[in-house]
Amino acid sequence: MKTHPRHTTMSRSNRTQRGVVLMFALIALLVLMIGAVALVRSFNSTLFNTGNIAFKKDLQNQSERAAARILTALDTNGALSSTTLRGQHRQALNYRARILDTNEKGIPLALLTETAFDAVADRANDFDIADQNVKIRYVVDRLCWTEGDETTLGASACVVASGASKDDGSADTPKGTETGHAMSQQNQIVYRLSIRATGPRNTQAYFQSTFAL
Repeated sequence: MKTHPRHTTMSRSNRTQRGVVLMFALIALLVLMIGAVALVRSFNSTLFNTGNIAFKKDLQNQSERAAARILTALDTNGALSSTTLRGQHRQALNYRARILDTNEKGIPLALLTETAFDAVADRANDFDIADQNVKIRYVVDRLCWTEGDETTLGASACVVASGASKDDGSADTPKGTETGHAMSQQNQIVYRLSIRATGPRNTQAYFQSTFAL
């Protein structure tokens, strides 16, 4: 007696179901791949931004060297200690008695190109920290529209900041016999220190501060 092998046939419905499952599996795999790529890109961007922030923070700390030098020059016995000395340009000290031209962001043009810098300051004043691959360049300008002794220029020719009022009364004066009175505020000329710091990977940052003496 002969037996004939049975051939099982898959219905069209089963084949369709398998095709649908495969399609969803491929879509899910594609989504996972896209998510993995996005995660890697995000991770790299985070590392890059973190590195830039660290570099900028270091440059900010390094730029304090310029601030310390300027404060020393403005000190009692410094090269810019008197109103007469501050009334004229001092290129050897990176000092300008008149406000410097700036771009739309307020950065002096002297810090943007070598030619402009050489016209108002001296490269010998740059801080070159070779072992850290950091270079600091700075300029300081008096916010006046003309040169001259600031005691005669006043608020009409300069940007000024009002100083705090001062009471000349004595703390030891008995109550009821005070003779002190509040002195009028004095206008103080404003100065601006602008710094360009260049670090590793050609990272560059600008820092600026204004102050009155």
